[in-house]
Amino acid sequence: MTNITAAITAIHGYVPPKILSNADLEKMVDTNDEWISSRTGIKERRILAEELGTSDMAVEAVNGLLKKRGILASEIDFIIFCTITPDMVFPSTACVLADKIGAINAFGYDLGAACSGFIFGLETGSRFIQSGAYKKVLVIGGDKMSSIIDYTDRNTCVIFGDGCGCVLLEPNYEGFGVIDSVLKIDGSGREFLHQKAGGSLKPASHETVDAREHFVFQEGKTVFKFAVKGMADVSAEIMERNNLVADDIAWLVPHQANLRIIDATANRMGLDKEKVMINIDHFGNTTNGTIPLLLWEWENKLNKGDNLVLAAFGGGFTWGAIYVKWAI
Repeated sequence: MTNITAAITAIHGYVPPKILSNADLEKMVDTNDEWISSRTGIKERRILAEELGTSDMAVEAVNGLLKKRGILASEIDFIIFCTITPDMVFPSTACVLADKIGAINAFGYDLGAACSGFIFGLETGSRFIQSGAYKKVLVIGGDKMSSIIDYTDRNTCVIFGDGCGCVLLEPNYEGFGVIDSVLKIDGSGREFLHQKAGGSLKPASHETVDAREHFVFQEGKTVFKFAVKGMADVSAEIMERNNLVADDIAWLVPHQANLRIIDATANRMGLDKEKVMINIDHFGNTTNGTIPLLLWEWENKLNKGDNLVLAAFGGGFTWGAIYVKWAI
């Protein structure tokens, strides 16, 4: 039997039209453009309208993908929605999206792995394709981070933005698609990057709201140290496992958390900056959205057979790298 791999056959993305620039943030908190740019590489980020949810961005992204691929939503078998800002605690945003786009024949669920969610979802989706039971798997990465950001906290509000991207996975028999992955979790890191309240351990109350505990909390220095090592280690490991050298890699597709983390990962892999996808300057950290949005923006620069390394690090801690051979 011919080996089945899961190939990305279509990709699309969506970001809201509203821009929140560094100059805007200077009016909101004690910060400035130089401070933000030098520490993160971010100049601006997109913000979704208050009355809309993560699924609304996904509708735009997915409908664009379906049109591009020339298929109907009813042809989708399975939806993996990677997000930490679901529309509601339940039902899943995958369910909400399926209803909104008319994916009447799909099953699906949400996947929560913070900033690593999309690559975790990509690996999960690829396994369903490899099983032979599913032909069209939709993997979505999207977050409305503005809904859980404290805009009085200058350490976090400068980093995050809103956005959503998605890919379609289909069977491939030529050796293209998801080739290998190295994925990790370490729950001991949860104290350094998390949302303090809103879960079953600490449900919402007047006290938690008054204490502003329903927002992202991050101990930046510790997270930075772990992220630099984590992303670099798995990216180097995926290359070694697959006998790849820097010249073999067409693109590094890194999670957009911090430009210094991205640079450290590229250096560990021996890659020139010209081989690194970067959009943190104009989108910020869209959490689950960063990697699919990069692929969407760089789509016209990708060639069939290109070797890509997708790498991410997120709260939890979660981190990993995936080796993809581009199929379109």
